[in-house]
Amino acid sequence: MTEVNKPPRPGGWTSFVTARPRLSLLVALVITALAVLAGSGVADRLGSGGWEDPDAQSTYATKALEREFPDSQPNFMLLLDAGRATVDDPAVVAEAERLTARLAAEEGVTGVGSYWQADPAQAPALRAEDGHEALIAAHITGDEKAMGETLDRIAPSYRGAHGPVEVRIGGLVAVRHEMQTIIQEDLTRAELIALPVTLVLLVMVFGSAVAALLPLGIGIVAILGTNAVLRGLTEFTDVSVFAMNLTTALGLGLAIDYALFIVRRFREELSTGAEPLTAVATTLRTAGRTVLFSALTVAVSLAAMLIFPQYFLRSFAYAGIAVVLLAAAAALILLPAALVLLGHRVDSLDLRRLFRRGRTARTSGEQGTAWARAATLVMRRAPVFAVATTAVLIVLGLPFLGVKFGTADDRQLPSGAESHVVQQHIRDGFPGSPGGGLEVLAEGRATPAQYTAYKEQIAGLPGVQRVDGPLVKGRSAYFTVLPKGEAVDDTAQRLVGELRAAHAPFDTKVTGTAAVLVDSKHAIAERLPWAAAVIAVVTLLLVFLLTGSVLIPIQAVVLNALSLTAMFGAVVWVFQDGHLSGLLGFTSPGSIETTLPVLMFCVAFGLSMDYGVFLLSRIKEEYDRTGDHNTAVRHGLQRTGGLITAAAVILAVVMVAIGTSRVTNTKMLGLGIALAVLMDAMIVRSLLVPAVMKLTGRATWWAPGPLKRFHQRFGVSETDGERNPLRGAGDSATSHDGPADIDGDGSAHESGGVRAVR
Repeated sequence: MTEVNKPPRPGGWTSFVTARPRLSLLVALVITALAVLAGSGVADRLGSGGWEDPDAQSTYATKALEREFPDSQPNFMLLLDAGRATVDDPAVVAEAERLTARLAAEEGVTGVGSYWQADPAQAPALRAEDGHEALIAAHITGDEKAMGETLDRIAPSYRGAHGPVEVRIGGLVAVRHEMQTIIQEDLTRAELIALPVTLVLLVMVFGSAVAALLPLGIGIVAILGTNAVLRGLTEFTDVSVFAMNLTTALGLGLAIDYALFIVRRFREELSTGAEPLTAVATTLRTAGRTVLFSALTVAVSLAAMLIFPQYFLRSFAYAGIAVVLLAAAAALILLPAALVLLGHRVDSLDLRRLFRRGRTARTSGEQGTAWARAATLVMRRAPVFAVATTAVLIVLGLPFLGVKFGTADDRQLPSGAESHVVQQHIRDGFPGSPGGGLEVLAEGRATPAQYTAYKEQIAGLPGVQRVDGPLVKGRSAYFTVLPKGEAVDDTAQRLVGELRAAHAPFDTKVTGTAAVLVDSKHAIAERLPWAAAVIAVVTLLLVFLLTGSVLIPIQAVVLNALSLTAMFGAVVWVFQDGHLSGLLGFTSPGSIETTLPVLMFCVAFGLSMDYGVFLLSRIKEEYDRTGDHNTAVRHGLQRTGGLITAAAVILAVVMVAIGTSRVTNTKMLGLGIALAVLMDAMIVRSLLVPAVMKLTGRATWWAPGPLKRFHQRFGVSETDGERNPLRGAGDSATSHDGPADIDGDGSAHESGGVRAVR
């Protein structure tokens, strides 16, 4: 017995979000306005560091030295260029001494020293080998905000010409402050690029200008809400300025993904003759549940970064979780309210009608045929596509085997940035590595003879160029060890271990740039397995709840990880090895900042799972309806291939806009994730997933009895919740008999319209 589809009576969540749609949107508008006020000035409260492990030996030593020997940590430098004269010219000496005395009198500045005042042992390191440049070094006190304010106050009066010398500003404080300023400027420019381009692409996907504005509205709500959350978090913990880039990218990208999925399903239901309220109810029961699962998988991937101690990574978890949940909430609360009010007007202002007159009938009769043909071809040659795509992805990832980890330094900045220029002059023209040495903190009482013996011992270590000190204060002392070569090269990192292993009659702790890098690498290596386990286990559970299969979750995790190989290979080939550096406008430091691969993995894995959930939910829906595995895979790709590709292209545009940043880490993040998203959508979802699912056949859906019963009770999928009587009693099935779908041109068609009634 059959009957025409009856509209389900809205209830539960649908009633809650659509009971008073105008009031819901008004409340959302008020909350968004409050979020704008709450989040104002958030960028000024964000930090530009956070790469160090707060519990590491190097962090303890750094804080102890700042407390006991504040002059030991120079973080501000003036590079004096004497031009054709030398730094020993009497006029240059007089001006340098005047500047040194003036800097020493500045509030918030301590430990001022210079080449002209240094003892004979230290002076050579502060003088360029050609004799035309020399340094004045100092320490600016306070937290990052206080140091930035001090720098803004004093820098203008020192920068530029002073008699016989030209002065440039450098040092760690200047590098981080300039990086923070550039990131804020670049983020504004990225938003100005991404928003209009995204709107154009959305109009091309939806056809309707009205429908295209909905994802942007959700994205803006998510971004503004997350800024308010970050502003609140700065009252309790450190948050990195880099997290703002992720907020913008994910806010727009995920809002677009979720809105595409929900609006598409809503328009399908309208095309079957359903009333707007009924269409929203069906949409929330089907696409809405998939969006919720997708948001959970992305949030879990980002939450894994909370396992790491560096606040740089934790900041991305804060921002990412907030923006994902806000985007999902807006898509599941505000978007349904807007759709109820718009109804059929969601298709208003269809700008593409101007370009497709006279071919509507032909187009609507050929919905998804290209994706259907592609799916058929892939499944017919499944072994070939599975092996070929896997081999290509592995080859693209091979450069990552040569990865070298380093720290973020001035080379993150554009080559013309002042602090970058100063640090490059120091690297190229000064002996050793001024400002990049290792400090050894000695705690406990010791005699001068013991200090001397220890100094001689560490001076004899391989890789040591010079040892200065000790400077003694009470029960503490410190030595400065200048390594041969650069501050963080392999020699310097080995030297950290040798210094920590050296015998001493007192407690010693080593800090400095190389020591921070060694400790950061150790912290990441120690916690990485736990983070990967959290992502894998929770993803396996969520995908099982969505599909009821044991094999599909395993496939999802493995294929997702495989989709990221091209990103990691490109990161090393481009940003570490320097290929395309001229075209992309960056300076390669010859290494990858230690935390970046972790961050990129968590973000890209989550976004890949986002698309994976969209595809799998549609395959599962068709399999429940028909019980035909091959048809389900073909149908799933046919119905979501265009949607996933469109969403990936739009998200890639947003990430590329972020990738136009002049800061190398941000450029790497944006361009790397854009590549990962495109590879996942166009290669893995379009070729590898259907090929692998064809090879595994009906076994794809197997689950042992206990797990099958667990899924029947707790599982959720994109179905209307009824069972197909053609399937076994143990199998979950949908009653939805082939709803309409839209293709790339935004039009719709039906593939059914009757339901079997039990």
